[in-house]
Amino acid sequence: MTTHTFPSHDGTELFYRAWLPFYQAKHAIVILHRGHEHSGRMQELAGSLDLPDTAIFAWDQRGHGQSTGKRGGADNLGVIIRDLESFFQHIEKTYAIPRESTVLVAHSVGAVVASAWVHDYAPRLRGLVLGTPAFDVKLYVPLALPLLSLKEKLLPGGVVKSYVKSRVLTHDPDQQRAYNEDKAIFREISVNILLDLYATARRVVADAAAIRVPTLVFSAGQDWVVHTGPQRAFFERLGSSDKEFHTLHGFYHAIFHEAQREVVFRKVRAFAQRLFDTPPPAPAPLLDADLRGHTRTERDELAATRDCLSSRLSRRVFGSVGRLSRGIALGWQAGFDSGRTLDYVYRNKPSGRFLVGWLMDKAYLDSPGWTGIRWRGQMLQKVLAEVLAQAGPNPHLVDIACGGGRYVLQMLHDHPELNATATLRDYQQPNLDTAQATAEALELKDRVKFVSADAFDRASLEALNPSPSVAVVSGLYELFNDNAPIQRSLQGLADAMPAGAQLVYTNQPWHPQLKFIAHVLSNREGKPWIMRRRTQEEMDDLVRAAGFVKERQEIDPAGIFTISVARKQ
Repeated sequence: MTTHTFPSHDGTELFYRAWLPFYQAKHAIVILHRGHEHSGRMQELAGSLDLPDTAIFAWDQRGHGQSTGKRGGADNLGVIIRDLESFFQHIEKTYAIPRESTVLVAHSVGAVVASAWVHDYAPRLRGLVLGTPAFDVKLYVPLALPLLSLKEKLLPGGVVKSYVKSRVLTHDPDQQRAYNEDKAIFREISVNILLDLYATARRVVADAAAIRVPTLVFSAGQDWVVHTGPQRAFFERLGSSDKEFHTLHGFYHAIFHEAQREVVFRKVRAFAQRLFDTPPPAPAPLLDADLRGHTRTERDELAATRDCLSSRLSRRVFGSVGRLSRGIALGWQAGFDSGRTLDYVYRNKPSGRFLVGWLMDKAYLDSPGWTGIRWRGQMLQKVLAEVLAQAGPNPHLVDIACGGGRYVLQMLHDHPELNATATLRDYQQPNLDTAQATAEALELKDRVKFVSADAFDRASLEALNPSPSVAVVSGLYELFNDNAPIQRSLQGLADAMPAGAQLVYTNQPWHPQLKFIAHVLSNREGKPWIMRRRTQEEMDDLVRAAGFVKERQEIDPAGIFTISVARKQ
């Protein structure tokens, strides 16, 4: 066993242990410990998984064990999930073991991180093992979650001490003693991470159909730490055709430290061995998920239930009193998905008639969806600047559906050193007028060209001149339920872009307000705004089919919006 560190996405140094064969490994097993603990607690598990040609890695989560970072905390759980993506990138680069040849084994809180990573980043992972995933931690204090949420809003930065004693984790007295005496175990968790854990677990369980990786789930028969119902719900909704669920009767929560843990070790080893012994199946690309699949079913159900009494009442209130809010009034006028609405959301300055209108507008702008939109705009500026900096001298950017163009224009203004030019295209003249006015205000008219064009016209995209070094498609494909126009658009871009050029694209794999949007709001065409989500795997498959290979991804803390970068092959 050797010990190492690697720099994560934000430069934080994370510690890990490695068990490496004397020759180049063909496969890998990555182990994630439970909350409060560290990789040293997983050494017995690692020793039991001594498979041929297999390297084993176990990290100390950020803020745990020997890793740096705030003890027991992070800015949000998404930072930790992103750490896992960085860990896999490090393993691929340093040890030349692709994720297609890797099985991920995770325990408790680590299992939530693992399942969220597979859901959010859609890695082509060989297999996933979840040991007693903490999808719903048992909090024995009444109203604990709402009280903690209120406390975090009023007095952010608090911690919660773990109530869990070793005697409810394992029956093994030696393991109880080892837990009690382990000074590296940090028995606190940040309140914000605990709240994020619940929110992340809810969306992952609800959308488990998006996960098509072979999966093995363990549930403890006598678990005093987490509820087991969500574990079963997650398993039943899993989109994978290769899945196993084992209830370990008589086991407490810490199944990898229980008296009969050899039973678990054997099952994990057999599962990994079976996957490594057989060629990974090539899952059918989700190019027709608009015609069949769980997101199509979800969209159809939203459309079928739109005229229920509660939805009609909500539309009446939102369409009358709601107009006191300037943003809501603009949404009814131009469409809640229009470029003009997005530009208003980006400005984020509440306005309305009377105090009640201002308060409504502030609540409207602070909704999860619009908060995520602003994150997307800010992160897009960062990603585009980084991508253009790598594109060589005098790069040219094309935005095929620019809307108000604010994020591209602001990025060009903030980074004159890039010496970049841009073509901003849109099919609505009011959007182009807004973008031109912004370009004038930022003194960018000489560097930006504006074109009225259809983002789904393949021939128009093929004829792009100059050929783009970087193309960006932001917030467009999410508005259209069918995949055929998206494929035409992507193919047109692929035909126009030289090998090595980069595509920046966005996606919306999840939205907590999907029902409200579908039942109450209208789109730019004055029709009900009923969206069909695309899982990240589906969106990546569409991009891959056009001849691009995804290289990196960002995702907002709520898991609503993603920004990905792919390179033309």
